[in-house]
Amino acid sequence: MSGAPGGSITVVLTSPRVAPGLLTRVAWTALSSADLIGSDGGSSVEGPARVRPDVQAIVGSGFVVTTVVGDVREHWAWLSAAASDGQRVVWLVGEDGEPGLLRLVAEELNHEPRPPYEVEILHGSYDVPGARLIDLVRVMDRLRRNCPWDQEQTHESLAKYLLEETYETLEAIDTGDRTHLREELGDLLLQVAFHSRIAEDDGTFTIDDVAGGIVDKLIRRHPHVFGTVDAADAAAVEANWESIKAAEKQRSSVLEGIPTALPALALADKILGRAAKVLPADPALPTPDAQSRIGAELLALVREARAQGVDAEQALRTTLLHLTNQIRAAESPT
Repeated sequence: MSGAPGGSITVVLTSPRVAPGLLTRVAWTALSSADLIGSDGGSSVEGPARVRPDVQAIVGSGFVVTTVVGDVREHWAWLSAAASDGQRVVWLVGEDGEPGLLRLVAEELNHEPRPPYEVEILHGSYDVPGARLIDLVRVMDRLRRNCPWDQEQTHESLAKYLLEETYETLEAIDTGDRTHLREELGDLLLQVAFHSRIAEDDGTFTIDDVAGGIVDKLIRRHPHVFGTVDAADAAAVEANWESIKAAEKQRSSVLEGIPTALPALALADKILGRAAKVLPADPALPTPDAQSRIGAELLALVREARAQGVDAEQALRTTLLHLTNQIRAAESPT
């Protein structure tokens, strides 16, 4: 499209999940060649009266950014007037993507006669894997500040939800429903974000501390990946992990670190794994009554499962799933 010499509009789309200033080369080139750079003045999903970080970064790089107040039609009027005068104007799209402005641009470009200037839409930055986690942190922060229910929650009040979401995630795994699993993992992730935000209010730690801690741990305990240690197979990897873990924890008892709230079969599996370090392979247990006898027999089954590489808890859950399916089939009308 031709018009006044050099007149053009370049609409730059950026990701709010990428650090301000980390723009593509083509975006910086557009900014460098622009006669005018405009933005909406800071309105975004976070609310008005907030200077946009991307605008701050661009101004900090030596550019002048004009704040254009008003609605999308006033934004477009400013853009089209500048371009009609032969100026090269760049518009920095806000965090919400400004869909109203983009629709208006498309409508104007489809009108006849076409406008007397060039219009280009380009991407100034792209999301990287994991970028939506930043959205979760932002949403959780806003809920904690503005939602009365979220403001009242504590680590203790949320504990039941953490347990509930864990079991619902396990159920999704058992049923093989991957859509359900995705949803439940999101609910579980919410618990991590929620507890981290509460801790931040308490001044104890932040979500970055949580993420940084697990990243550091994974790197330390995988020296065959991040260091120079050799590990020929999964058994060697597990042995390295346990050795490094033991050196880090310096526990006074092999039972330290086992959560007693685990389901009984899972707890038995954990205790048997630790017991092997200090007791004979098959320690004698008293069986004075039926309950003790059955308990010992169940423990023997867990020991057998461990010997065969079977997760006793998961084995029983899988069998119960088959049983419930049979019950539902029997209850269904023929």
